[in-house]
Amino acid sequence: MNSNQTIYPFKAKLLSGKEKNLSDFNGKVVMIVNTATGCGFTPQLKELQELRDEYADKGFEVLGFPSNDFGGQEPLDGAAINEFCEVNFGVQFPMFEKIMVRGELAHPLFKFLSDKKLNGHVSSSPRWNFHKYIIDKNGEVVDYFYPFTKPSSSKIKKKIQRLLDEK
Repeated sequence: MNSNQTIYPFKAKLLSGKEKNLSDFNGKVVMIVNTATGCGFTPQLKELQELRDEYADKGFEVLGFPSNDFGGQEPLDGAAINEFCEVNFGVQFPMFEKIMVRGELAHPLFKFLSDKKLNGHVSSSPRWNFHKYIIDKNGEVVDYFYPFTKPSSSKIKKKIQRLLDEK
């Protein structure tokens, strides 16, 4: 495995302002999602939390990255995003500071996730909020799902279970 093709070298700031190393998720199956509080897909926050609750004890985590890149649908910042997500959808998974997820100014993590030349597996940049990337236990990007694929879908659950079952 080429360590340059994992999420582990990346860091991002949590909504609390604390920097988080993505290497902290080594050995876990991770779903990285660009979120927004004012989107038609926003109710997926509840499903993302339920998905995390279902698989957390098996080594699964969801990471939320708020973004205002699509339709200005993330007007909130920092603590306001956190409060909205917790109060309305019971979100307990890590939420990061608002970032850009596409284009020249995209966060380096999302440039990596979007480009097969960088990650070695998939080429798919977010076209809207709630684009989901699946990361295996080795930190490699192995799949993605478009926003209209609900977190509760059997496609996503089967993929997560298969990755969790891998040794």
